[in-house]
Amino acid sequence: MKTFRDLQVWQKAMVLVTKCYSITSNFPKEELFSLTSQIRRSSISIPSNIAEGFGRDTNKDYLRFLTISLGSLFEFQTQIEIAYNLKYIDEENFNLLYNDSREVERMLSPFIRKIKETL
Repeated sequence: MKTFRDLQVWQKAMVLVTKCYSITSNFPKEELFSLTSQIRRSSISIPSNIAEGFGRDTNKDYLRFLTISLGSLFEFQTQIEIAYNLKYIDEENFNLLYNDSREVERMLSPFIRKIKETL
């Protein structure tokens, strides 16, 4: 593996960010600096922490950034559910984002376990 860009989990997380931006662009303007911003920031944090951890010197550091990424993913899942409850996201887009986030989760969780085994 040459760069973090080769990681499938990073690639899937980047797709999630792109979809997130597209869907949240339709949120009410009064949410721009609150829920819209929170959802976008948590989605950005997922691939960003995967990438930052990749560049660290030790697996212990890498593990720390991967767990931050997982925390951001759970934050994202919570925030899109809030947006769905507020009717900012319709059921189709909620399911799209949630299912994509679950796919990232299913990739990230075993990756974290694998890194833990090296410690």
